[in-house]
Amino acid sequence: MKKLVKLVAKPKLNSPVMLATWPGIGNVSIVIANYLLNKLDFKDLAEIDASYFFDPIGVLSREHMVETPQFPQSRFYYWKNKKGQNDLILFIGDDQPDSKIYEFANCVLDFAESFGVERVYTCAAAMTNIHFTEQPRVWAVGTNKQMVAELKRHELLQKGNIQIAGLNGLLLGLAKERNFDGICLMAEVPTQTSRMENPIAALAILKVFARLLSIEIGYNDLEENAKETMEQIKQATAIAMGEYIEHFTQPIWEQDNGEEGEEGEDESNIGGQN
Repeated sequence: MKKLVKLVAKPKLNSPVMLATWPGIGNVSIVIANYLLNKLDFKDLAEIDASYFFDPIGVLSREHMVETPQFPQSRFYYWKNKKGQNDLILFIGDDQPDSKIYEFANCVLDFAESFGVERVYTCAAAMTNIHFTEQPRVWAVGTNKQMVAELKRHELLQKGNIQIAGLNGLLLGLAKERNFDGICLMAEVPTQTSRMENPIAALAILKVFARLLSIEIGYNDLEENAKETMEQIKQATAIAMGEYIEHFTQPIWEQDNGEEGEEGEDESNIGGQN
């Protein structure tokens, strides 16, 4: 770990928990992470040596000068929660590695363990068939019975089995192996909006996360972003519906009642009545 993680600060943290985030469906966890980063007084803590886990795909040239290879950043931040029991370590990864993903997840947990973290959180989108105008529900899964009991008190349990893809799930699986407490918070995302950023789902999760950690944070900016996104979805849906109707509906330009003779019949056929 010492070779893979560059430490830039050595703060004394009070019973810290960690929220680990990566890009994913709807970029839900990244929206949450960036919002927390902007609203709370986070400070730089450490950075993972991304060159060990990622391969560069090219280089950038600025004003005819080739720059050095760039890698996705994987950084840790910390925030002292003066009004709560737990300080917060925030991990933001620009990408999930294609290989060495198991080793990468262990690297993140090694670092968390070095600061005394006993509980880790991840966030994810849960693809469902809800309408985009519906308020997304939030549910969660935990790594042990104590976590499940806590989630039940907060009415966050959902019946049935859930498969959690990528690092959002793998990190918690490893956390369970290593006796960390772990929780994944998931919000519903309509299947038809899976390829666009979803601050609506992010807002729903953030409110639950803040409640679990007793964090006081304003939601105005994210609520405004969620409203704007909702309007964009409505407009896109209206356009798509209009195109659908235009494509599958044939206009009636003239009615042929059989009284105009052969000429009228020909015009009716041209009008698309077949």
